[in-house]
Amino acid sequence: MRADRLLSLLLLLQNRGRMTAPELAAELEVSVRTVYRDIEALGAAGVPVRAERGPEGGYRLMEGYRTRLTGLTDAEAGSLFLAGLPGPARDLGLGAVLASARLKVEAALPDEPAGQARRVQERFHLDAPAWFRDADPVPQLRRIARAVWEGRVLRTHYRRWRGEVHREVCPLGLVLKGGIWYLVALAEDAVRTYRVSRFVAVEETGETFARPAGFDLGAYWAQSSQRMEAALRQQTALLRLSPRGQKLLPMQFGAAGRQALDGAGAPDAEGWVEVELPVESEAVAVGDLLRLGTEAEVLGPAGLRQAVARAVAVLAERYAGTS
Repeated sequence: MRADRLLSLLLLLQNRGRMTAPELAAELEVSVRTVYRDIEALGAAGVPVRAERGPEGGYRLMEGYRTRLTGLTDAEAGSLFLAGLPGPARDLGLGAVLASARLKVEAALPDEPAGQARRVQERFHLDAPAWFRDADPVPQLRRIARAVWEGRVLRTHYRRWRGEVHREVCPLGLVLKGGIWYLVALAEDAVRTYRVSRFVAVEETGETFARPAGFDLGAYWAQSSQRMEAALRQQTALLRLSPRGQKLLPMQFGAAGRQALDGAGAPDAEGWVEVELPVESEAVAVGDLLRLGTEAEVLGPAGLRQAVARAVAVLAERYAGTS
């Protein structure tokens, strides 16, 4: 819709300052000619857009001009980024703020867009937590979120697998992954990731900090996730899978299972195929592979095959005398 595009154009100029027509066209995924027409439409509507010529030229809004969503406070406007996540918004202490913001936005919309917004809410719902797992208790989340927002140093008491540690951290951002909250923070000259539920206590030191120049939370998280996955997948298992096992593999192992099937060899006369599947450490891999039951056979590595055989032998002995 053109109205949506005009609003996007206006917000681009407001948030980024001077932009050229080609830059605006690239952001809006339209032609430069369309940008020219939209700029004229904004001007006709009373929006003070100025055109500046020359190598450093472009379009910008008149100094001091800003548009605001009707009646929204800064906190309400910020909470709209969590509009599809009422649970996490509540965890962050923004539940009431988000509800107020949504009401104000709905009241500001014309009848048809407001009706469409209500239909979307009635027909689509995002449930972030994973199945069959209670959400982590996160009593320190709101305090951490405030420190993230205000750029304040935290003195923390954190529980690790190897024991507890006390450390000062500079909180850079929060990430919600599979229903679990993580804190990304600068500590001891390195950016680290912490599970929020493991903070026993946090308190502000009264000091502020400067964010590292160019730090991108999304990019860091993507790279960190890749490193973690590479560290976990310590070896590759060679499996033989029945037709039913081929259906179970992506259900049990997700993307790794799907990728393994994509590289499967030709099926034999009974429909069994061989695949190579990245797995975690031997102790973890044995339990994971046993979830495939009799629909899979571990062909290698030899150590992993023997470990699975030992586990099966223990189970067979344990159940041998059961009626």
